[in-house]
Amino acid sequence: MSRTSRAALFTAFATVAVAGCTSTAPPAADAGGGGGPIAVTAGDTSCEVAAADAPAGTITFAVRNTGSKITEFYLYGTGDRIMGEVENIGPGLTRELIVEVPDGGTYTTACKPGMVGDGIRAPFAVTGAATRSVDSDTRLAEATAGYHRWVTSQIEALVPKTQEFVDAVQAGDVETAKALFPVSRTYWERIEPVAESFGDIDPKIDGREDDERDPGVGFTGYHRLEKDLWVDGLQPDSPAIADQLMTDLADLQSRVATVELTPVQLANGAKELLDEVATGKITGEEDRYSHTDLWDFKANVEGSQGAVAALRPVIDAKDPALGPLLDERFAAVDALLEEYRDGDGYRLYTELSEDDIRRMTEAVDALGEPVSQVAGVVTA
Repeated sequence: MSRTSRAALFTAFATVAVAGCTSTAPPAADAGGGGGPIAVTAGDTSCEVAAADAPAGTITFAVRNTGSKITEFYLYGTGDRIMGEVENIGPGLTRELIVEVPDGGTYTTACKPGMVGDGIRAPFAVTGAATRSVDSDTRLAEATAGYHRWVTSQIEALVPKTQEFVDAVQAGDVETAKALFPVSRTYWERIEPVAESFGDIDPKIDGREDDERDPGVGFTGYHRLEKDLWVDGLQPDSPAIADQLMTDLADLQSRVATVELTPVQLANGAKELLDEVATGKITGEEDRYSHTDLWDFKANVEGSQGAVAALRPVIDAKDPALGPLLDERFAAVDALLEEYRDGDGYRLYTELSEDDIRRMTEAVDALGEPVSQVAGVVTA
């Protein structure tokens, strides 16, 4: 099956999938007053945010896509630090973004029609200050601390495993490098929402060739080396690209050591990872040269499950029915992926049939629905 036909097939499946777990109802409120969500109307060339400010604390945006392109919405802090994001909003649909912003200051909202570029941006003021949820709720504090430890453990595995991959590239050992490529990326894909929160790191480590970039930022990282290994052959600058990958990962490791996470970031990150599956892995666009997308698919699901697991005591206390449903849906996705296992890895994306893609889309949709409820439960 050609890439064009796969993309068309996915678009049809994705429309059904997103509609199945996304509200089409109007936003509950037009602005942030009275604790209601701030309405965002996202068009193909516009991004209308009903309020330009909100008091510090938990802020909810209800993002309605009135355009013809799938869109996403972001709230950025200083240096394009991602405070929260909601992706994969199909035309005519509405999705909520819940974000905890305890510190007053100037932030930035952005709609990204087509899910590309810097987006349509506007300043957004947060006034006053609020007590952090982790300072007022012991369970939330324990959940966030536990997740931070888990993320740290993943980076502690990511760095040496990627060094093995880099060593193979620099030695010109193409077959070993190819074998290590999806393995090293596993640890990255599990923690990608945390890595993406630092806006300048993700494009260097995980950017694709056709991504829009800031001036001076070239095509580097995992996917540049992927193209060298599977398409172009190792290039004279491949060793330097490999060195830069390790430098960027060391930068990530140092930043994560001191990052302050909020419980709602964990919840949003769990859903973002499933959106990553829906927009990149099921389409075959993520690892377009190696076709090792199912390794990333599995890692994204594991990362989502890790965030949910950290929050599980809070979920069980506030919504006892949600936890067992999450267990059931995660287990269903795991069982499906096991059907495509090949030795220590997975079948290549190019070996999947239309029915395989359909089944994966339906499983991720079914899992995404309860995961999308976690942020609301955590902030209730």
